[in-house]
Amino acid sequence: MGIMLTEAAETGSGVGMTMVSVVYIVVIFAFFYFFMIRPQKKEQKKMTAMLSTLEIGDCILTSSGFYGIVIDITDDTVIVEFGNNKNCRIPMQKSAIVQVEKPEADAK
Repeated sequence: MGIMLTEAAETGSGVGMTMVSVVYIVVIFAFFYFFMIRPQKKEQKKMTAMLSTLEIGDCILTSSGFYGIVIDITDDTVIVEFGNNKNCRIPMQKSAIVQVEKPEADAK
């Protein structure tokens, strides 16, 4: 009879250990979602919104650290003018743009 009681206790603890394992897995997935996946999606939406408002004449900052003025915009590329030289116009992908600054309203 003592053998049957220990077997029943062992099978009960096996179910409990399985539930604990499932809870740990759910907690780990929730951690990854809230601290890695969700912020990345928010940043991606913010970047898409910024690039959709891009206009000719905007001052931009590229991922390499150069400031320039947007001269022309196509579907996935922009032509950017760097410096005061007016001859330095370089086509680049929109994904290389990190920051957009609109022209100030003081010029009106």
